Amino acid sequence: MSVTLAGLIGLIVLIILLLFRMPIAFCMGLVGFLGYGFVAGFDASLSNLGLIPYSSVANHSMAVLPLFILMGCVASQARISGDIYKTTYSWLGQIRGGLAMATVVGCGGFAAVSGSTIATSAAMGMVALPEMRKYNYDPGLATGSIAAGGTLGILIPPSMAFILYAMLTEESVGKLFMAGIFPGVLEIAFYMAVIYVLCLHKPQMGPAGPRTTFKQKIKSLRGSWSMLTLFVLVMGGIYLGVFTPTEAGAIGAFGAFVIGFAMRRLSRQNIVESFLQTGQVTAMIMLLFVGATIFSSFLTVTRIPFTLADFIAGLAVNRYIVLSIVLIFYIIIGCFLDIPAIIILTVPIIFPVIMALGFNPIWYGVLMVRVSEIGAITPPVGISCYVISGVTKVPLATVFRGVIPFLIADILQIILLAAFPIISIWLPTVMKGA
Repeated sequence: MSVTLAGLIGLIVLIILLLFRMPIAFCMGLVGFLGYGFVAGFDASLSNLGLIPYSSVANHSMAVLPLFILMGCVASQARISGDIYKTTYSWLGQIRGGLAMATVVGCGGFAAVSGSTIATSAAMGMVALPEMRKYNYDPGLATGSIAAGGTLGILIPPSMAFILYAMLTEESVGKLFMAGIFPGVLEIAFYMAVIYVLCLHKPQMGPAGPRTTFKQKIKSLRGSWSMLTLFVLVMGGIYLGVFTPTEAGAIGAFGAFVIGFAMRRLSRQNIVESFLQTGQVTAMIMLLFVGATIFSSFLTVTRIPFTLADFIAGLAVNRYIVLSIVLIFYIIIGCFLDIPAIIILTVPIIFPVIMALGFNPIWYGVLMVRVSEIGAITPPVGISCYVISGVTKVPLATVFRGVIPFLIADILQIILLAAFPIISIWLPTVMKGA
């Protein structure tokens, strides 16, 4: 049996195990261990199994992961999401659909410090939905705007998706963070446009809230100082080359603690909960990473990624057709797997193909993460929709109905990002130390 055929059989076995709902980290580890043993011998595979779990995570660059997770957990415990929402509510609440727009902007602001879809969806769901219910917002629009806004946590830096992509491809975390800023702002603009059009067509979907004076608007800005301080401190430091992403994570986590204490919102229980959440999320991702590294070593000896890259590069088709197929694949797989699993499972196979086609790896990273976001609000998984339904007790069918217009906006934005790479790659090219 050829090594390529062995690799293909390994991929089929992996898919079968996933369909039986075996945890993905164990799927990749088991298939990688057995496959490597079949191709290179079980002595070598056992040696791999002894070395990889330590060598893949005992790396200075891996420290960036728990630090940014800790920053997000502390920010969540300090209830920063509520402050951001109150500020955007004061500025946008008095126009049709304004509360939904304020929700999307608030999600973007909280995403900038949490980096998590689930945390953003849950926090904003509990804060924003009661207000929209008070003014008789359409349940689909209300929950759809929260669910769609929650996905901003994947794209707007600091993003766990970008950190994982950087670890697997050895690209710069700082450049990926910078590359996600403009697409994230653009995504907020697209979602606000969707809300405006819906409420223009059916004003009863998003009645206007109470008017606020200019003085009240200015006063409300005090509520956003914590988020702005953290974001400017972390991203500004990376952009100016003052510190590395790992150092930025440490400074951001420390800053979140200082802000939480300054606002008197961190109790002993909050702090313990922050560390527990950080440990749980970090352990999950680290386990995924170890499994992926074992599986990647198996793929390397079978040479499947490189054979696939050479085959696709030799096809007489436009490379953008191949890119389109890859992106459609991510939309489909995003319906069944969460973002970390998607990135860890697919990047070792698909990234060599992208490089063989001559695409910019930073630009592709933004596109891949942006497309993978869609899975967070798409049936049957749609984790963001499940979270919103769980915390708000709104029927899941209503939430999925509400996100359909936002899914259309997602597709249009992806086309724009693919057609104009400068949107993603301009900022990384001008950052200090680029």
